[in-house]
Amino acid sequence: MNDSLIVVGITLAYLAAVLWVGLRARNQESSSLEGYVAGGRHVGVVILFFILGAEIFSAFAFLGAPGWAYQHGSPGFYILAYLSLVPITIWALGPRVAKLGRERGYLTQGDMIADHYQSKPLGILAGVIGVLALVPYLTIQIAGAGLLFQAATDGLVPFWLGALLAFLVVAAYVFASGLSGIGWTNLMQGIMMIAIAWFLGLTIPERLYGGVGEMFTQIQQTAPEYLTMPGANNMSWGYFSTAVLVSAFGGAMWPHLFMKFYSADSGKSLRKVSVFYPLYAYLLVPLLFIGFAGILVFADEPLARPDTVLLKMVMDVANFSPWVIGLMLSGALAAAMSTGANLAHTAAVVLVRDVFGPTVMKGASEKAAVSATRWSVLGLSLIAYLFALINPASLVMLLLGAYGLLVQLFPMVIGALFFPRLRRASVMLGALVGSLAYLLMDFVWSSPLGWHAGVWAILLNLIVVAISQHFSKPASHDPSLASQPS
Repeated sequence: MNDSLIVVGITLAYLAAVLWVGLRARNQESSSLEGYVAGGRHVGVVILFFILGAEIFSAFAFLGAPGWAYQHGSPGFYILAYLSLVPITIWALGPRVAKLGRERGYLTQGDMIADHYQSKPLGILAGVIGVLALVPYLTIQIAGAGLLFQAATDGLVPFWLGALLAFLVVAAYVFASGLSGIGWTNLMQGIMMIAIAWFLGLTIPERLYGGVGEMFTQIQQTAPEYLTMPGANNMSWGYFSTAVLVSAFGGAMWPHLFMKFYSADSGKSLRKVSVFYPLYAYLLVPLLFIGFAGILVFADEPLARPDTVLLKMVMDVANFSPWVIGLMLSGALAAAMSTGANLAHTAAVVLVRDVFGPTVMKGASEKAAVSATRWSVLGLSLIAYLFALINPASLVMLLLGAYGLLVQLFPMVIGALFFPRLRRASVMLGALVGSLAYLLMDFVWSSPLGWHAGVWAILLNLIVVAISQHFSKPASHDPSLASQPS
């Protein structure tokens, strides 16, 4: 049998299994808005663990992370550094967000912001920023799936068809089952991607170098610059540290993270997840090993696209059988599809709930809102698929830029959760000034000291908020104060 046909057969069987699990997860709650969006607010520790893990580990895990290690060396550990801060975010924000959501019926980040500050425009602003950030992120998952199919099948499945298959499977079960389908498929796919990642991460260094320790010994002797900061491409400590901070705090503002907080059965469950969350982060360790393994293998002929290092190592260097390649492709697709499902679901909910709800769908029934959300899943997934066909590579920069913009929501969100005296005018002015400053530093001027522009922008944001608060007259009738729980 042709090797490519074996790979395609294994992968199609896997896609069929994921689709079956996702559709089987549909239940009676999926027809209500709260059930479709938040799983009835009774998602337990195990499913939450895999859902929140899938929020982070996307196509980037199997493509971007090894690529960073191969291209930069030690700066690739920036990924592990900022992931170490994620449990703090879950512990500090999650229970409070879940409690407010249960008490007040919040389903989105925009719900909380609009209610706390008594400002629909603020809620709409948060919704627009969320959708604009989520669609490029979804595009990367679909494009990653297409790239994986094309490379692993040696072109038998072209890019457009591979991306289309992933888009159809994800859109189908998210359309039908909502969060319930996402939860059960993420459980299945999380186990799959962890097993494949560790198998490849340990087997490839063993075959090529005799083990992980021997691999790093040879790199130290031959190319030691890859094992020390600033790495092979001179990433400064300033940029490394500020990129970690922006990714950690900006990542905490992603709308899909908030929606999963709302779905938790209790704050206690979220704190348990935060304790065990680092176990999921170990998925990236073996994938980074694969990137390091490629440093000496491709020393004479560097790869044109560092993100393809895992595919090259599996298919051209380590001499794996087509059965292993098929399983590898399935594991990588699991990473792309699990994140893609979360993104498609969240983007549709935010669009309908935060943007359309207060405007063109004002007064719509719950049934109409659920229907509009389901169809928005298909519409936004189609848009992301078309973007992937146009130019998937350029969208990586859009995603990196999204972190710098999302972090500008931080004062607004923290004010809604912990600082009731922050006024809506202050946080809106701060967000607008910070966002404009970030865009100027990222695309027009260079960032001072070579730091990540998002750090300077959020500092400016906080300064504007503080000055505005200081010079604004206290107002006892400020609606943002009245909205606080006792």
